[in-house]
Amino acid sequence: MSSSDRTYDVIVFGATGYTGRLVAEYLATKGKDTAAGEAAARPIRWAIAGRNAGRLAEVKAAMEAIDPACSAVGVVEATSEDAASLERMASQARVVITTVGPYATRGEPLVEACIRAGTDYADLTGEPEFVGRLLERYHEAARARGVRIVNCCGFDSIPHDLGVLFTVTKLPAGEPITVEGVVRAHASFSGGTWQSLIEIVAQARRKRRDEGKDARNGAGSDAATAQEHGARQVRGLKARIRYEKALRAWVCPMPSIDPQIVLRSARELDVYGPDFQYGHYVQVKSGLQLVIGIAGFGAVVALAKAGPTRELLRKVRSPGEGPSPEERARSWFQVTFEGKSASRRVVTRVSGGDPGYSETAKMVAESALCMAFDGARLPARAGVLTPAVAMGERLIERLQAAGLRFELLEG
Repeated sequence: MSSSDRTYDVIVFGATGYTGRLVAEYLATKGKDTAAGEAAARPIRWAIAGRNAGRLAEVKAAMEAIDPACSAVGVVEATSEDAASLERMASQARVVITTVGPYATRGEPLVEACIRAGTDYADLTGEPEFVGRLLERYHEAARARGVRIVNCCGFDSIPHDLGVLFTVTKLPAGEPITVEGVVRAHASFSGGTWQSLIEIVAQARRKRRDEGKDARNGAGSDAATAQEHGARQVRGLKARIRYEKALRAWVCPMPSIDPQIVLRSARELDVYGPDFQYGHYVQVKSGLQLVIGIAGFGAVVALAKAGPTRELLRKVRSPGEGPSPEERARSWFQVTFEGKSASRRVVTRVSGGDPGYSETAKMVAESALCMAFDGARLPARAGVLTPAVAMGERLIERLQAAGLRFELLEG
């Protein structure tokens, strides 16, 4: 689409929520897109969207306080419960960012609207069931329309997905590759993230129940981690807790959507080699912290399985709540990757500030700007895609220019 086709380059749907407002603040501070250099900078035509006109007006006033030029920012009323409003919104934008979750219950109507309108889409989901459902139901329709539906454009899963892509490009072509990623972070979380975590646990319980029914009916699915893609093989490494002497710390398999996204990218892109394996871990300083962390996560999982206790958990932190600016300023993350091929070993790292909010807002905003402005430099792909498949090394360049660090440490 040319810039003249739509009123806005980007619409932020959910701009009155905690994370959506941070995305709006990021766009307000940019003012114009300078990814191609100051000489070629382009003003960003963007809008905020949500269900409440009064709260949208408050957000717009806050954006104008950041930059008076934000008086030109549009305001669009739309809600997940009104398909017509979503389609009106999607038809005005080249790209829609959505921060409205949980996505499993609220996300699908917007995806449908974007496909019908021929509009690219970026979200912040970390919900495996939602992503799987989109792949099954909408990939072919989006591909036929030439639309990019890109999930997981925040901390889930850009540092991991693009970090592995960055790593494999440092290894020789045509050789089998193994990569392990280890996450360290100091950060808090918002009410929206808490609500999504509870929903993910509930989804997992329903999925296991349904798979049990299928197995009893003789219709079980293949749960093997290895998958052939043409003549290539892509598989997850066997997960295990272990002590890493080089790190002087324990590493524990990280229960997130990130390894699934990495392996999807590896199946689509030949640069990952003829035989690719990936393992995903979180770093824990001591054995005691490891035990406490496992016990705490296990307690949340157990409580989220039953309806009454799940509703009590939802009250711990409400949607719209989140860490203060001071807490975000003290937060940080780093993901270190060790990549090995037959003839070479490299160590890389992706790092930045507050992972869940400040940097997530930056990641999803830059993803949307990448799709809006960099079409000629992006892979010729459409459908339900991962960030690495949809935008690849061009998005890495954007994020580096925006302050995220992609570093080659060894090799």
